[in-house]
Amino acid sequence: MRTAPLRAVRMLSRRRRLLAVLLAAASTGCIGLAIRPTPSTEVIAAARDLPGGRLAASDVTVIKLPAESVPDGALSPGAQLTGRILTAPARRGEPLTDFRLLGPTLVDAYGAGTLATPVRITDAGSAALLRAGDVIDVLAATPRWDDALPPRTTTVAQAVTVITTPNSAAPSDSTEPGALVVLATTPDQAAHLAEASAGSRLTITIHGHHD
Repeated sequence: MRTAPLRAVRMLSRRRRLLAVLLAAASTGCIGLAIRPTPSTEVIAAARDLPGGRLAASDVTVIKLPAESVPDGALSPGAQLTGRILTAPARRGEPLTDFRLLGPTLVDAYGAGTLATPVRITDAGSAALLRAGDVIDVLAATPRWDDALPPRTTTVAQAVTVITTPNSAAPSDSTEPGALVVLATTPDQAAHLAEASAGSRLTITIHGHHD
């Protein structure tokens, strides 16, 4: 009479041991997945907080990012960056992309036919207010034949976007008056700006967010 209950107890014990083995195997598999290294990619990043401007070799470093976190256009180790223009400030550790550097890729982002046009703004103080991405109008104040008359003021470029700010557009040892900015323009706007630069004082107005 005791044989059947004893057999049932032994069968239940075997099943429990089997279940324990299976759970242990599953746990080991999960641990293996957890410690498996995530694929990473090396990219170039800012070695310190950068204000923008010409890059030196010491301004950049190589970091590793998870492959899925690498931004589009990220620069790979070996890219020649010394002397290139960083168009806006970057935080330490921020990956650098092709859109952050002055060059064909950046200019193309503003649309087909866009030119990167350097313009020297007469009032360096007003130019210092600019940031990359600002939209501005450029005005030319041209002296009249009679010095007693006020200069004639005309708008020579409307709603153009700032690509680089004065600090990043010009070397720090520049002795020329005013401040150099680089604007995204059409060929016609570039021609008008070049003509106005020859004999006029160039000033700017900055568009608001809702212009």
